[in-house]
Amino acid sequence: MTVVVSGVGVVLPRARTAPELMAPVAEAPPVEPKDLVGRKGLRYKDRATQLAYCAADAALRHAGLLDDDGGLRVPGGSVAVVASSNYGNLDTICRAMDTIAEQTAAAGSAMDLPNASSNVIASSVAIRFGLRGPNLMLCNGATSGLDAVHWAATLIRGGRASRALVLGVEPDNEAVRAFTGGARTVDGAAALVVESERSAAERGANAPAVLGSYVRGAGLGRTLDRLAKATGDRPALWHLPEQRAAAVPDTLLAGVDRHDLAEVFGLGSGALGVLQCAAAVGWFAQGGAGPVYATAGTDADDASAGIALHGRAAA
Repeated sequence: MTVVVSGVGVVLPRARTAPELMAPVAEAPPVEPKDLVGRKGLRYKDRATQLAYCAADAALRHAGLLDDDGGLRVPGGSVAVVASSNYGNLDTICRAMDTIAEQTAAAGSAMDLPNASSNVIASSVAIRFGLRGPNLMLCNGATSGLDAVHWAATLIRGGRASRALVLGVEPDNEAVRAFTGGARTVDGAAALVVESERSAAERGANAPAVLGSYVRGAGLGRTLDRLAKATGDRPALWHLPEQRAAAVPDTLLAGVDRHDLAEVFGLGSGALGVLQCAAAVGWFAQGGAGPVYATAGTDADDASAGIALHGRAAA
């Protein structure tokens, strides 16, 4: 079954569209969620969830799944949610642990309790938009974002949903910076709507990209070899794994244009893979042709993952 990308939402300080991921604006203030989706429903939600709301709203509208009033145009049970974030609620957890250590568990905030759950982003987005299909949250390190895209496609190919909203989000705050040794994250979110080609055609939706092969294993070189064999073509553009630009040998995909989102936007972590796929859609929108590889993995001996994306002309 062919799975296509029919919607993209990007909410970063220096990029609000998929093409801007390839050519960001020079400077921009932090994202203010209330300016994008209004104040309603934001109170007591952590920043990661608020950012996810913004990206989800943008992607669902881009895909034509929301009407002018924000109502869902398809059955809620047909839409899955797969979210990825490694640091999403870290500030809530740290705050809760500090309270318990300094006082007692009874002193904790009841308003913080829902945010302490690792799946708060995926569940909150599903509730806000009425998405009643399968609901998954991934927090598994460097490959988390690409894994989320893969699992969304798997849900569709397995008949569990006709379409899926894929989210990648990472907030920037003191707790995250302390955990990452001072590194700043993207402090933003990206979202994709992926669905079966048939579903998109039935809705008359444009699908600017197709999800190709996905591979996962130990070692970036081996992952790239497997991806090339599965795809049958060299990529025209390669999105590099995070914090690997200087360490990636020139012999890997020699001559292929390389793009490093982390160098431009900051630590992507769990959001990186979704951002890479969104950037591929932006590249296609600017006339880019040929396969695009999105890859993730922190070390040659650790898990690496890759997805190939292919562009399609608008209908």
